[in-house]
Amino acid sequence: SFICEDRYIRVENADTPFTNQYEPGQILRLPIAHAEGNYYTNPVTLSALQANAQIVFRYCDREGRVTSQTNPNGSLDNIAGIRNAAGNVLGLMPHPERAAEPLLHNEDGVCLFRSMISALIKHKTPQPV
Repeated sequence: SFICEDRYIRVENADTPFTNQYEPGQILRLPIAHAEGNYYTNPVTLSALQANAQIVFRYCDREGRVTSQTNPNGSLDNIAGIRNAAGNVLGLMPHPERAAEPLLHNEDGVCLFRSMISALIKHKTPQPV
């Protein structure tokens, strides 16, 4: 069934072009909106993601505890967002764009966009994909 509600996620890796304006362990409240979908993979890939700090966000409670009860969709290891090995692609289920301005009464997502701007200014030249 369709889920449309705010969820808490914890920043697992703040050293990415998408999270450099957040603190490691920072808790965000972001909306989710989906009927199907969760992250799943095989154990080898999960181990590689963990070893390479590619897990960027995890579902948690408001205190940052990661539990099965805080996982809205059965995502493996409570994963809410991952990055690719090169670090230039981020995939996530929550919607930071729906929590990025005062009019929405939630600005927790705005630092994701500030992070991208900061990374672009820092590098100034396009990076290969």
